Amino acid sequence: MQAFLHQLLSGIATGGIYASLALALVMIHQATHHINFAQGELAMFATYIAWTLVQAGVPYWAAFVLTLVFAFALGVFLQNVVLRPVQNAPFFSVVIVFIGLLVIFNSLAGWIFTYTVKTFPSPFPIRAWYGSNYLSPHEVGMTAVTLVVLVLVFAFFRFTNLGLAMRGAAQNPAASRLVGISVGRMLALGAGLAGAIGAVAGIMAAPILYLEPNMMSGILLYGLAGAVLGGIDNPWGAALGGVMVGVLENLAGAYVVGTELKLSVALLVIIFVLLFKPSGLFGRSIVVRV
Repeated sequence: MQAFLHQLLSGIATGGIYASLALALVMIHQATHHINFAQGELAMFATYIAWTLVQAGVPYWAAFVLTLVFAFALGVFLQNVVLRPVQNAPFFSVVIVFIGLLVIFNSLAGWIFTYTVKTFPSPFPIRAWYGSNYLSPHEVGMTAVTLVVLVLVFAFFRFTNLGLAMRGAAQNPAASRLVGISVGRMLALGAGLAGAIGAVAGIMAAPILYLEPNMMSGILLYGLAGAVLGGIDNPWGAALGGVMVGVLENLAGAYVVGTELKLSVALLVIIFVLLFKPSGLFGRSIVVRV
């Protein structure tokens, strides 16, 4: 029973990272109706920026905030410079652009920071009082950070005019333009927020996975599985889906398929959801009259 509780709680903690990345994927999808396959690489690159700042002597949380600012600015830049010119291009052209960004940032990180595996510090002490036999202090801390991020994002979209404008621009761009909302600015803001949220996932995952250019490839797959499971058009459903995937991954890896095959669990989740409920557990089914 103790081992089961450990796997369950650890899955919830890991699922928080998947939830952050799933939320970033949903925000980009709502703005562009495409999946940003480079989201994991952008998070990885931002994590290298945080590592560089910490190595330079910047306090951890100051480096954390500065990295989020960098990731936000990078997301806005890519939206305005790279994605906006191809927003009306054929579907596969946009997919190729995202894949190109994935390869570029992966190679750029290897070129600048080398492919040597690096340790990333955790801000949560190893022997902190909130650690237990079930969860390490870092797992407890990263769960708390993820919850704070999700609450802030929820409050932003629910209670601020800017958040409501972003939701309107994503759901109905034509009507938003008629009431004076700058859809282009809202899309850029959404891309920036997605970059910052993805950076949180990368920074929190790095102390567990170690830092190297391919560290986010598996997490991107789990985050995508969470977004598909919860609903690619529902941010909070996608976040919950990320947690569910984290729990499923841990339990399946411990008791069903083993650690070597647990990555396939994410692929199975994606396949089964797309086959039997393409809109996800909490997504909206869109009916088009023809």
